[in-house]
Amino acid sequence: MPKFSTQAQPRILLASASPRRQELLSQIGISFETASQNIDESQLAGESASAYVRRMATEKAESALKGVSPQSNWLVVAADTIVVCDEEVFGQPTGRSNAMDMLLQLSDREHKVLTAVTIASTARLESCVAESVVSFREISPAEASAYWRTGEPAGKAGGYAIQGYAAVFVKKLNGSYSAVVGLPLYETM
Repeated sequence: MPKFSTQAQPRILLASASPRRQELLSQIGISFETASQNIDESQLAGESASAYVRRMATEKAESALKGVSPQSNWLVVAADTIVVCDEEVFGQPTGRSNAMDMLLQLSDREHKVLTAVTIASTARLESCVAESVVSFREISPAEASAYWRTGEPAGKAGGYAIQGYAAVFVKKLNGSYSAVVGLPLYETM
């Protein structure tokens, strides 16, 4: 992703309430403010997974920019993460049954995690998608149920958090760990 050049150090606005994205930016020493965005996250008919996740990140960035002055020195960072298995997009689970279905579909196989990041100012917008491939070991229904009871799957794309208890399900990761968590740091910087 091309770097933005500004004369004055920009103020960073993370267009997300995600604690994981906040932790990732904090761990690399970035100071920022947050502004959660409420957009329609429905996938359009015929829209590819990559186009969908990129559109979500872009719409979050554009929504956040509406709240800042055109003369401001804000740099907006927005991201969206989805899990894709057999061309099906797995977003955040709608409840226990949905989370269990997702985990059992991911069991003993590979899936893709796509995280789009959009960096925007009042003058410019850049977006990219990081793709990672995650391979899970076999997950029994009892393990999936126990995992649900931890509370961790709620609000996580694909119904799991690689940085949490679900790390024990991961046999192999090819790609960006931070992108699977929710913000591809290499692409963002």
